[in-house]
Amino acid sequence: MRLAPLSLSILLLSLSACTWVKIEPEAKQVRVAMPSEDLSSCGAMRSEITVSVRDQVGLFNRDDMKVRDELETLARNQAAGSGVDTLKALNEPLNGEQTFGTWLCGRTASPPHPAARASTVPATNTSEAAPSGGFQDVETYPVDDEG
Repeated sequence: MRLAPLSLSILLLSLSACTWVKIEPEAKQVRVAMPSEDLSSCGAMRSEITVSVRDQVGLFNRDDMKVRDELETLARNQAAGSGVDTLKALNEPLNGEQTFGTWLCGRTASPPHPAARASTVPATNTSEAAPSGGFQDVETYPVDDEG
């Protein structure tokens, strides 16, 4: 019966590498700016979007790049249809959560930076049940331009 713990460990490790978020078609038009990119020509930041995903399955940490890709995809999905066309990470992911700023730059979508190229990631949307232990949480905060 020692096979059961080994099988469970292998299953959890394989799940930790899985990606649960799929990009929505309209979100493909939202460009993700490089962290060093100057967006001052786009005007003021329109809003902040905070997204979160599961960064751990059981005792195992999920692959950092997969978590980053999912966070970026969630942010692009959230920004789509909100009148913005560009996202930029405002901080590094921490415990599966990250905040992005949104801008209207008036550009058509250009290729996103390498971390955003996971546009074929499998999805979780609110009408589908998340895989066991997975969740999706998206919050949008307006930005005060006067402060």
